[in-house]
Amino acid sequence: MPHATFSTPLGTCAIAWTDAGLTRFLLPDPERRSGGDTEADPPAWVHDIIVRVQRHLSGEAQDFADVRFDFERVAAFHRAVLQATLTVKAGCTSTYGEIAAVLGQPPAASRAVGTALGANPWPLLIPCHRIVAATGKMTGFSGPGGISTKLRLLALEGAQLVGE
Repeated sequence: MPHATFSTPLGTCAIAWTDAGLTRFLLPDPERRSGGDTEADPPAWVHDIIVRVQRHLSGEAQDFADVRFDFERVAAFHRAVLQATLTVKAGCTSTYGEIAAVLGQPPAASRAVGTALGANPWPLLIPCHRIVAATGKMTGFSGPGGISTKLRLLALEGAQLVGE
């Protein structure tokens, strides 16, 4: 599967794609190295997403709801959660329970929402970092750096956060 790594103000990100759409996006990880023999030159549509990510991580908020994601390997419930999460715009947050409600699910489904977001193959692009506990507390984040990365992304986007 073709992929590329690229520099951002927060570190090196990675992106993978097929003709059907993006298959994966990885936030900066101190262990990731740029370059490599298996990298491909991204097609123009992927290059445009790379530029938008660089802008976003420079503080110029971008909306990635129009990105073509390859949902083929994503279970139906997870896909619905991810698509609902795309509606949460930069500078805003939502709760796991609110996402469940959007899907017509009871509050008890909020754990399943959290599980789906924890498996998000496109963090940042599908903004799972914008989903918080009903109390406003920062809960798990599966990306590199965990909750500190989640807080950094929310601050970068200008989200108003509840103090602990």
